[in-house]
Amino acid sequence: MKTPLAPGIRFITSFSRDSLYRGFILFLTFLFYTAYHLSRKPISIVKSQLHRNCSSAVRPADLNITNNVTWCDWAPFDQDNYQTLFGVLDNSFLVAYAIGMFFSGIFGERLPLRYYLSFGMLMSGLFTCLFGLGFYWKIHSLGYYAAIQVMNGLMQTTGWPAVVACVGNWFGKGKRGFIMGVWNSHTSVGNILGSLIAGAFVSSEWGMSFIVPGLIIASTGVLCFFFLVEKPEHVNCTPPQHHSEKESVDPETVSQNSTHVERPAYGSITAEPAEVVEEEHAEAISFCGALSIPGVVEFSLCLMFAKLVSYTFLYWLPLYISNVAHFEAKEAGDMSTLFDVGGIIGGIMAGLVSDYTGGRATTCCVMLITAAPMLFLYNYIGQRSLGTTVGMLLVCGGLVNGPYALITTAVSADLGTHESLRGNSRALSTVTAIIDGTGSIGAAIGPLLAGVISPTGWNNVFYMLISADIFACLFLTRLVYKEAQGWCRRSPRARGFKEI
Repeated sequence: MKTPLAPGIRFITSFSRDSLYRGFILFLTFLFYTAYHLSRKPISIVKSQLHRNCSSAVRPADLNITNNVTWCDWAPFDQDNYQTLFGVLDNSFLVAYAIGMFFSGIFGERLPLRYYLSFGMLMSGLFTCLFGLGFYWKIHSLGYYAAIQVMNGLMQTTGWPAVVACVGNWFGKGKRGFIMGVWNSHTSVGNILGSLIAGAFVSSEWGMSFIVPGLIIASTGVLCFFFLVEKPEHVNCTPPQHHSEKESVDPETVSQNSTHVERPAYGSITAEPAEVVEEEHAEAISFCGALSIPGVVEFSLCLMFAKLVSYTFLYWLPLYISNVAHFEAKEAGDMSTLFDVGGIIGGIMAGLVSDYTGGRATTCCVMLITAAPMLFLYNYIGQRSLGTTVGMLLVCGGLVNGPYALITTAVSADLGTHESLRGNSRALSTVTAIIDGTGSIGAAIGPLLAGVISPTGWNNVFYMLISADIFACLFLTRLVYKEAQGWCRRSPRARGFKEI
């Protein structure tokens, strides 16, 4: 009598070899970028511990205190200009990140992604740990912490272009928005885990709030070195189809970007081998060539303002909650994770809607327009009760991070494998770096402005964030208009509705 196959094995064997590899790569890259964001978060949690209300702290009996106001602070953040100094730390990281990102994409196109990612995670882990070691080495120099932030910012640029390029190599355009919307939750998951880990140590030994995340990202670097597969062809899997046969290619664009003659249509089975052959001999795209891809400039500028809002919340939300709602450092850090939970939901919803409608720009624009009044409401009524705080953080997180997630994932992958490139997907890392690098300029400006404006009142900070959301929408107006024209030209059946 033949023994029936175990249910678990039967479930595993129901997946094809290609599907198993794709799922494995999606999980690995999710894990990698979770670690990147996990190691960025501690600074926002530790801020409220570096400068706090010392009159409410428990004073050791054997401590001779001469200054009751600042005795428990960590110099040099014990001065009245502590918010400006925190802004210096944020900008040391973010400016280095923004500048380094433009070069990172170029390196990512020309170096093996496995080596590039492994090196970046190991070095990022090192510099994150060095920041935390300042607690144990009793370092009170702003220059030391700023220099560590600069180096960490440069190392962190290895992550995003590489993981997006890797995922783009494995997944085609079908349902890309949904897949990448779910996958992009690594940003929020990393922020949440980073907040919880940092919060566990912040009140006792804040140095461990950095050392533990640093060890985690270094460990994932080792994992990357041993297990990452950059492309399906490397393990004899089928390459994805980046374009369906419904998509049309502009003949003029094709003549400018391709020297291949009489190739079969995109999406056909016979076209697959030709694309692979062309990919082998294609040169990495130039910086100017990537900028000339339709939509790259608009989405880059939109992301600059969208990321300004997102990163201001990333770096200042725990301190805002602590100041306005009067929570302790750990409680404020835990509460701030709700913003990232909302970001997970918003990223998935943005991907689903944009897949169904085909309107990436329109989806972003609607969410950004809706986010503006929600930010206004959160500032005015968000701290009235615990239920209101939870609800508003979830809603604002979804609306703020949804467009940011969609642009940095599905939109970047779409543009990096644009039909005008005729199969040369080696532009993916460069395009991703340009979009995220431009966005990172906003990420650097936002926390800096928050540090300068916050002494004048948190209301002014929120007015700045609302203005940034409106500017982000304006840069997408041309693309939204083109998408609306496309919908008007399609038949009801082409839009996915049943004819009556």
